[in-house]
Amino acid sequence: MHALLQTLIARLMRMLTRRGVLVQDMGQTYLAEPDADGEEARTLRPLQAAAVTYRIAFGPRAGQKVLTLRGAMPREATARQRLCADIDGFSLHAAVRVEARERKRLEQLCRYITRPALSDERVQLNAAGQVELKLETPWRDGTTHLVMSPLEFMQRLAALVPRPRLHLIRFHGVLAPNAKLRPLVVPQGPPAPAQDAEQATEAAGTAECELETVQCARPHRISWARLLKRVFDIDMQHCPSCGGGELKIIAAILERPVIEKILTHLGLDPQPPPKGRAREAAHD
Repeated sequence: MHALLQTLIARLMRMLTRRGVLVQDMGQTYLAEPDADGEEARTLRPLQAAAVTYRIAFGPRAGQKVLTLRGAMPREATARQRLCADIDGFSLHAAVRVEARERKRLEQLCRYITRPALSDERVQLNAAGQVELKLETPWRDGTTHLVMSPLEFMQRLAALVPRPRLHLIRFHGVLAPNAKLRPLVVPQGPPAPAQDAEQATEAAGTAECELETVQCARPHRISWARLLKRVFDIDMQHCPSCGGGELKIIAAILERPVIEKILTHLGLDPQPPPKGRAREAAHD
């Protein structure tokens, strides 16, 4: 596991260097200057750097460490379990395995992966108006709570916000976008007609041919109507009156006089609703 983690660290450092996040000079590695990136990076990088070092980024206590409360006895470092490794702040955990039929454990693993960054039940204000964050598991030195001002707490939350246009879900293995076996494990569209299926079966003499047939039959994009149905549960493909008829786009009318004439004929108000006024700030 240590050898695998060292390989991952080396590849990660090379990737960060290629992307300009790290700079190598005379055998040493440094963080790149924030001015070399965009405005988003210049804003988030100090917050993220302070968060990983448990320090304050801005405010009266900038550069100082976060206050901690020790409500438990310090404990000695325990040996890592098998299939786990720690090197220079990098950790690799491969000790959790779930068999294909263990649906309950799979659900627990999915809940653990998709859980939020912190729980509301562990955040509270003390008598001084400071934010106290209770740790789920005490640290080795006995720390059980982190104490921050509201501004410092907001800085820690801002460091967790992903940058815009950043993919939050990445698939690997057979679920990777270009994996050859992906069409065989992900749900496909409706089956092809029987005649086409028979022809495809006769033509495909090997598994590779079958895989190419599935890839060609699968559409590359989802229509906007299906996206509306999937996201907002708005069915734009079937008639709301009979429920079975399939709707088709006949024309797209953009001229305002024509739209008003059609709405008037249908007994609908041709004028759009008035725009609401912006909420005015309350003044004491």
